[in-house]
Amino acid sequence: MSELVCKGITKRYKDKEALRDVNLTLESGKIYGLIGRNGAGKTTLLSILTAQNPATAGTVTLDGEPVWENRHALDQLCFSRELNIAGNSGVAGIKIKEYLKAASLYYPKWDQNLADRLIKAFKIEPKKAMGKVNKGMLSAVTITVALASKAAFTFLDEPVAGLDVIAREFFYKTLVEEYTETGRTFVISTHIIEEAAAVFEEVIILKDGALICMENTEALLERAVRVNGLAADVDAVTAGLACHHSEQIGRSKTVTVLPREGETLPDSRDVTVQPVSLQQLFVALCGEEGMG
Repeated sequence: MSELVCKGITKRYKDKEALRDVNLTLESGKIYGLIGRNGAGKTTLLSILTAQNPATAGTVTLDGEPVWENRHALDQLCFSRELNIAGNSGVAGIKIKEYLKAASLYYPKWDQNLADRLIKAFKIEPKKAMGKVNKGMLSAVTITVALASKAAFTFLDEPVAGLDVIAREFFYKTLVEEYTETGRTFVISTHIIEEAAAVFEEVIILKDGALICMENTEALLERAVRVNGLAADVDAVTAGLACHHSEQIGRSKTVTVLPREGETLPDSRDVTVQPVSLQQLFVALCGEEGMG
């Protein structure tokens, strides 16, 4: 089993610390979801994991080998990021077919048949310049590169930005099919949490540059609950537990509880206990009080 290991990763830009002592291990054959608010450090982390951006401190290794300036490791990594092309940028004038051709030469396991199928399904227009198409088509191009690369560890940053619901459904269906057939590892960073949650085997949550959660998605959601009732009853039931995102209206109170290892929520008829979705849990862990 291959492992991409990130140890003590810190990234500073002058007076800003984008990442702070991040430690994680990505195992082969899993689909990970990477979520966090804007500015949490998601794109920076993905760029460091794939050796497109040097860390200020820390190391990234693939099966014990450093990924930085290591052709053998880089051949197994693909970072397909959201494209924001300015009209006067160098990439803007490149035709889509030329962009995809360059990708096919870079990735040694490139699957042209898969690329052709995706081009047809997404209705990509290869003869158009990158700067002349809409955001949805640019997303389709990045998805094509990611999936057709056949890279063992493939990272997608906001892959469905600009895609309509049908195209998004097709992407996730194709992603799962590719994962099932090949056992590749995928890491997907997205703000559209609810529709992506079903494919995340594990979830990684960043907040203000720090890793605050990395856990099996199903197990995480099994222990997270929302507790609602009279404030005094909620406080009594949740005393000593890890509570997040308290909301109070009049005498009623709601909190999200994520029990730590060994903790359990006591039985009580005085409060209502409900499961939470991944999006609700994310809001509870990363949202600001008063922002819902």
